[in-house]
Amino acid sequence: MDMVNNTQADFRQPAKADTVLDHYDPSYDPLVAATPGRGQQYAPTYWVATAGTPPEDDGPVTGDMDVDVVIIGSGFTGLSAALHLAKEHGIKATVLEANQVSWGCTSRNGGQAQNASGRLTRSQWVKRWGLSTARKMHDEVQEGFDTFKNLIKEGNIDCDPQTGGHLYIAHRDKAMRKLEAEAKVLREQFNYHTELLDKSTLSRDYVDEAEAVGAMHEPEGIGVHPLKLAQGYHRMARELGATIHPSSPVLGWETINGVHHIKTPGGTVKARAVGVATGGYTSQGLHTSLNSKIMPILSNSLVTRPLTEQEIAACNFKTNEVITDTRTLRHYYRKLPDNRVQIGSRSSITGADAGNPKHLQLLIDGLHRKFPPLKGIQIDYSWWGWVDVSHDMMPRIYQPNDKEQIFYALGYGGNGVMFSAHAGRRMAQRIAGIQEGFELPIYNSPLPGHLFAPFRRMGQRMLYHWYHLRDEVL
Repeated sequence: MDMVNNTQADFRQPAKADTVLDHYDPSYDPLVAATPGRGQQYAPTYWVATAGTPPEDDGPVTGDMDVDVVIIGSGFTGLSAALHLAKEHGIKATVLEANQVSWGCTSRNGGQAQNASGRLTRSQWVKRWGLSTARKMHDEVQEGFDTFKNLIKEGNIDCDPQTGGHLYIAHRDKAMRKLEAEAKVLREQFNYHTELLDKSTLSRDYVDEAEAVGAMHEPEGIGVHPLKLAQGYHRMARELGATIHPSSPVLGWETINGVHHIKTPGGTVKARAVGVATGGYTSQGLHTSLNSKIMPILSNSLVTRPLTEQEIAACNFKTNEVITDTRTLRHYYRKLPDNRVQIGSRSSITGADAGNPKHLQLLIDGLHRKFPPLKGIQIDYSWWGWVDVSHDMMPRIYQPNDKEQIFYALGYGGNGVMFSAHAGRRMAQRIAGIQEGFELPIYNSPLPGHLFAPFRRMGQRMLYHWYHLRDEVL
């Protein structure tokens, strides 16, 4: 029988020791709740439990303020935008966070920095935009990886990096054929050289993953401790002059004569420009330009107890690289620096059902299929979080109305750990008034809406059934 030990880490700001935090609400749903809450404790993630003492922040908003720029959301994107505004443009932003700093997806993801953004492959880029634009998009993502790595280096951020690349594991023979075709496109059209691995080579040199029929290995890929990474961004942003205000949810937003009046529980913040970086936690009604533009999807994650030497040997778990499989509802997993296994995948449709044990059991079953020697291993941490998926599966860093100084960076689709650093930088450039360099589709078009957005959850249920049938049966 699987043993699950979920302990809520005590993760309070040391400089605000007298602040009473609200309880974490595991049923929060961005399509239902008006805000993500106020001053809630963190989700009980492995990252929260092992991140150490967080940096100081500037406390909640406690009165009316007049500032140049407000950034809503203190995850990877919001913190990157704030530090780049200060570093590259001399603008000291004010960051507003509803709960604790990096409370949302940033402290709940799998820590996989991949050479991607959004859900589409390079070959799908070619079909959608043509080869020329796809190549420019590839170059932009590569530049994004450099932005990400440079921030870690410049900030001397100790985020437990696990380098070496990314293993894309085919869970069926048909999926392996697709990987072979994608590798050919990457090599011939993008000069990006990957290596195809048969099952025996994968099992011998990397990991004996029982479901795998082969894999594609790509050179770019880094596993990180996401909350330690965010704390590094946090420190950098404040050292450069940005202010970060937790427990300050946006309760109202009115634009008067070009000035944005952002209402929080502690006071109204007036700003000439606003950047939205709320990811999968973007509430309906935050701003009209964002209503029904994001499809929030829940992802479940767990972390096991540390593996014994015998268990590591039984799985031949030689690699510490980030790994994903080829399911549409993909699994993402890796061996962490302390020899635990982290694995994540799909979860509930709604927040109200997120705590149903069947969703955790589906993930545990996936772990057992992939690594039979770990059947029955104790699960020390489990949690879930909302992922921001756009309706066309690609992110946007955009100004929806050129007459209003409002900007957003959203829609990573589960591939935001790396690209969020660059997206924050790009949003900072737009806020600073730079006009050039935004020719790519993710910069020059808005997040698309959807005709059936009011019925999205009904459609999601049907899609999940179809994806399961396609991935596991057909």
